[in-house]
Amino acid sequence: MTRYHLHLLSDSTGETLEMIAKAALAQFDDTDVIRHFWPMVRSHQHLDRIMGEISANPGLVFFTLVNTETRGRLEAGCQSLGLPAIAVLDGVTDALEDLLGQEAKGRPGRQHKLDEAYFARVDAIQFTIAHDDGIAWEDWEDADIVLAGVSRTSKTPTSIYLANRGYKVANIPIVVESPPPPALFGLRRPLVVGLTTAPERLVQVRRNRLLSLSQSPDTDYVDGDKVSSEVKYARRMFADNSWPVIDVTRRSIEETAAAVINLYNERKASSEAGQGGPKPI
Repeated sequence: MTRYHLHLLSDSTGETLEMIAKAALAQFDDTDVIRHFWPMVRSHQHLDRIMGEISANPGLVFFTLVNTETRGRLEAGCQSLGLPAIAVLDGVTDALEDLLGQEAKGRPGRQHKLDEAYFARVDAIQFTIAHDDGIAWEDWEDADIVLAGVSRTSKTPTSIYLANRGYKVANIPIVVESPPPPALFGLRRPLVVGLTTAPERLVQVRRNRLLSLSQSPDTDYVDGDKVSSEVKYARRMFADNSWPVIDVTRRSIEETAAAVINLYNERKASSEAGQGGPKPI
């Protein structure tokens, strides 16, 4: 098998470039690609040292360099070596410039700036972890989103995914024998979303969970009739409170989270238009 070299040059952390390269390489089978990672390339001296390594291990060059001088120096060096150099974000940036009618700022690492959005995301993750599985219901009014559903309807992983997108999320299990706290039904700020699934699928998921924990799968927790009643109880609660419902039976975590975000944005738009009813965001 032939071995290939791929050089990744970034003027920032290189996280974006690495993800792009990883996603692209995943489309090919049986490849032997050595990735050379060069982050924080912001000086001619640094670039010159890297060019020596590229010359010694020639291959494809991907880069995200916004400084025109540094970029030009890299492109000229690759041209002299007869190597292709691909600016992976140029197409996206050009399209956005045309759409927005303005030029890109061209500042290294701009997307990783420790601004208010970054700290808000960290705050969201901390909030979500502290409000998992019905914990600290007294603070639910501070959440952006509250997810409700019976056990094993992907509430926690969906919450964490949303938190990484900057949303403060709490989640609560719906248990027939232990009704949720009354505070859940009086929330005004958060969007409450019910997660449901097919009982047959839920039995399978729960059974696999018990087996993975070396526990007996012969309990009410996986009894078909009991699970069906449990799901019906939750769905009735969602309907009685007019909460939007997402069926997660055939959805990945990412798809479920995307559906929640769409609901959140729709509610926010309605609220801003004066149509949000008694639950403004």
